[in-house]
Amino acid sequence: MSDRKTIVLRLDPKKLKALEKWAADEFRSTNGQIEFILDEALRKAGRYKGKREEGMEGEEGLPPSP
Repeated sequence: MSDRKTIVLRLDPKKLKALEKWAADEFRSTNGQIEFILDEALRKAGRYKGKREEGMEGEEGLPPSP
């Protein structure tokens, strides 16, 4: 089982509704859509260079320390 963290995310109801519709349009769960958007934004900002399946990496391209 992968090491995944749970967070609380507070969203404006209009934004949540738009996000849910976007997720449904792309056949993803709302959580999956949020992860997809974050992955793309992190890659674009040069802060994430791994493959989507690999999960997040540490700053030097190494796995995060425990």
